[in-house]
Amino acid sequence: MKRLLWWLLAGTRGGHNRGRIIRMLHERPYNNNQLAEALGLDYKTVQHHLRVLEKNKIIVSSGERYGKMYFLSDVMEDNYPLFEEIWSRIEVCE
Repeated sequence: MKRLLWWLLAGTRGGHNRGRIIRMLHERPYNNNQLAEALGLDYKTVQHHLRVLEKNKIIVSSGERYGKMYFLSDVMEDNYPLFEEIWSRIEVCE
């Protein structure tokens, strides 16, 4: 998980936005549109990051189409302190 998070957050373009999405989903579930509004990002940009996070089993979804809600996966919830550690190290570097 540690390597995966480093790669998703620091090793690829868009890592900063993926980190912001993970932090928001730690607080509560959101749909794509809600995330886009809250983060000030384009809907399609958020949609791309959600696909990347879901493909890597960081998040899971429930529902269909526009009503689809996103949640952190159980594995991500269990490893959230690791995410916070990595995120704080990345933010210091920026």
